[in-house]
Parts: sequence; structure tokens; C-alpha cells
Amino acid sequence: MTGLFLSFEGIDGSGKSTQARLLADHLKAAGRDVVLTREPGGSPGAEEIRRLVLEGDPDRWSAETELLLFTAARRDHLERIILPGIERGAVVISDRFADSTRVYQGTTRGDLTKTVNILHDAVIGIEPDRTFLIDIDPEQGLRRALSRHGHEERFESFGVEMQTRMRAAFLGLAEAHPDRIVVIDGNHAPEAVAASVQSALP
Repeated sequence: MTGLFLSFEGIDGSGKSTQARLLADHLKAAGRDVVLTREPGGSPGAEEIRRLVLEGDPDRWSAETELLLFTAARRDHLERIILPGIERGAVVISDRFADSTRVYQGTTRGDLTKTVNILHDAVIGIEPDRTFLIDIDPEQGLRRALSRHGHEERFESFGVEMQTRMRAAFLGLAEAHPDRIVVIDGNHAPEAVAASVQSALP
């Protein structure tokens, strides 16, 4: 079978991780070879970088430094997990990919869109076949994210104003790339959201 690369995007607490897992379960039940992975992370080296960028003080890194760290993690993830999966015919499902960098570092943490695009073209060079943007109210998403009481809350600590800006930026990307990005209403029960995702598979 031909390999397929799918990604899930959305603000913190949107439910995208749950939907990525539900889609992986659905495709596995249908007999597909599935690789479920995440960013930042997915490969051992990228997971080490994940700890650097998601934990600690909100002002630990500048947007420029974050961009370089995320790109390094993505390159390792691409080499070790994503491309090998696609090449063997698997469906690779990533919880976040380059669109998150375009939003977080490109538009909401700094005005770095040009730099983000240059780095992506030079070092990454691929886009998912389909991206599912799980759209949710920013205040609800932030409540969900903070209710987890995890240790990876560096971005959530920037507050609802940043979540609102990120949502607008994600929706802007969806408008700019309608052939790749499908907006899914995340304000429903997980099963209903999953059905919408499945109906939008390429």
C-alpha cells in the first residue's frame, strides 16, 4: 500500500491528541500499518529536545531559539520515524507538525514567518497529505489543558490571550491551504469528532 502522512493540529486542549489516537485505532482495525507519533518528539533525540522546550519558565527561550530547537527535533523525527514509515507503506499520524511552528514561533511568539518557511524548505521539505485542525473555543481549550496538571505547561502559561491568537493563526493557515487542512469542530463528544475526522480522510 502507498504510505500516507497525516497530522493533527490545534490549540492546547483542543483534543487533537485524543483524535490522533482514535484515528490510529480506527485505521489499525481496518488492517492498516499505523505509526502514531508526536511533536516535538517522536524519536529519542527529539524527545530530549521536547523536554527542553515544553518545561520550565515561560521566558526560558526566545522565539528564535525555540524555532531552531523545534526544527532540529523535527528533522530527527523525519529521518527516524516519519519517512521510514511512509516508505514502507504505513499511515503515519503525527500529533502536531510544521503548522504548529508556523503558528507558535512564526506568528504568535514572534514575527518569524519568513524564517520559519526558509528553515522548513531547507531542512524538512515535506507537508502532510492531510492535516486535521481541531478547532475549539480558546477558553475551553485552556481549561482542558490546565486541568491535566502536567509538567509540560510552558505554553499554556502564556494564557488565554495567546491561545486566542493561536486559534486565529491556525484558522488563517486553513484558509490559505484548503486542499490540505480540514477544519474539524472540536466542540462535540470525542466520538462525534472522530466521525468527522474519518469522513475527511484523503
